[in-house]
Amino acid sequence: MPKKFSSKPSKVRKRFFNAPLHQKHKMLAAHLSPELRALYKRRTFPVRTGDVVRIMRGDFKGLEGKVVEVDVKKVRVSVEKATIKKRDGTEVYYPIHPSNLMIVELDLSDPKRKEALLRGG
Repeated sequence: MPKKFSSKPSKVRKRFFNAPLHQKHKMLAAHLSPELRALYKRRTFPVRTGDVVRIMRGDFKGLEGKVVEVDVKKVRVSVEKATIKKRDGTEVYYPIHPSNLMIVELDLSDPKRKEALLRGG
């Protein structure tokens, strides 16, 4: 049976960076908290603006905040309290990879998202 993906790292990286946005959206999945995992019987779910997340790795480890912005193209998430100061003094959100986040509270205002959450697992 033929392989479905390349074993060459350069080709895997190329596919990652040149992936269409609907595939990059799936790369934006973060772990669910143990409570949510028990409730919905799934480990990960894509992050969306309005979700409350806990940062698990990096300089902002332990910080909890609302997701302010999701950059699908760069596969990065901006969290409310994770900011850095620029040279001119302005505060900007620090982009964080979703693998370093854990979803603590989901924004279920969208009925399609709620349906997708219950469908999986």
